[in-house]
Amino acid sequence: MNFEKIPPVEQCSDILDTAFRKARVKGKQKKLAGNWLQIIRKKESLKLDIVKDTIDNSLQKILTSFPDLNGFPQFYLKLMALTLDLAELKKALGSIKWVQQKNRELHRKFISLINRETKREIIKNINKQYYGRISSLLKQISHQLRYLETCRKVMRSYPDIKEMFTVCIYGFPNVGKTTLLNKLTQTKAKVAAYPFTTKSINAGYLTVNGTQIQVLDVPGTLAREKLNPIERQAELVLKELADLIIYVYDLTESCGYSVEQQQKLQQKLAGREVIIYASKEDLLTESEIRKLKNKLYSIEQIKAEIAKRL
Repeated sequence: MNFEKIPPVEQCSDILDTAFRKARVKGKQKKLAGNWLQIIRKKESLKLDIVKDTIDNSLQKILTSFPDLNGFPQFYLKLMALTLDLAELKKALGSIKWVQQKNRELHRKFISLINRETKREIIKNINKQYYGRISSLLKQISHQLRYLETCRKVMRSYPDIKEMFTVCIYGFPNVGKTTLLNKLTQTKAKVAAYPFTTKSINAGYLTVNGTQIQVLDVPGTLAREKLNPIERQAELVLKELADLIIYVYDLTESCGYSVEQQQKLQQKLAGREVIIYASKEDLLTESEIRKLKNKLYSIEQIKAEIAKRL
């Protein structure tokens, strides 16, 4: 599922400006037949039609651009619960449907008023009343529209998870997980020399013996009981998706964490399919390598281990 395609959420003032501008332009261009009363009724009704349809279309575009949460994959629902206020998101989408319905009701009501009125100035005033009412309704959900734009920006960082054999790259912050992802999959995920560079899940793909493998680089995790929301994303991938885990060590300890601390986190993976990789291998000394009793895997050996499990 590709969340990057969700377009920016149009805000209240932009929706209204577009609707009113279209109504003004169309009202000047349209040539209508009939006596003066028929013409004024048609002209003002046309403006209401354009405003109603423009607002309705703008709101519908927002609704259809966001995924339908009914029957949504459990992994994404759990990821959204970690990174967003899911109840607020549902409320925001519901508020858009509410305005759509109210807009249609108001449109019918004011069109009826126009068609019964016989005085020019009152007909124009009816039109202004509709504009005021629909403007008020949209302004009532301005907070929800802003929140949906916030949600869109967060959701753009979600990986496009596919149903296939999945490898999770796991470990402390700044140990070299993203660098390993880039080496394995030839992706270009962001790498920086400071902790917690990865704040979301990076995805890459590797072909082994003709089979495509999904490789997920998750945010760094500390060996502690209480995890922050970013760390919980890593735990979610481990629990829901990982068929194989690559645990990354920084034996040079330049990441800021001792080998003993890194070993403590590895112990949480007991009973899981885990292979060990040491980053910054060109900097390692024999004494540093001896700190671990585990077998260390090279890139080619990692690929071979993946092939065995397919």
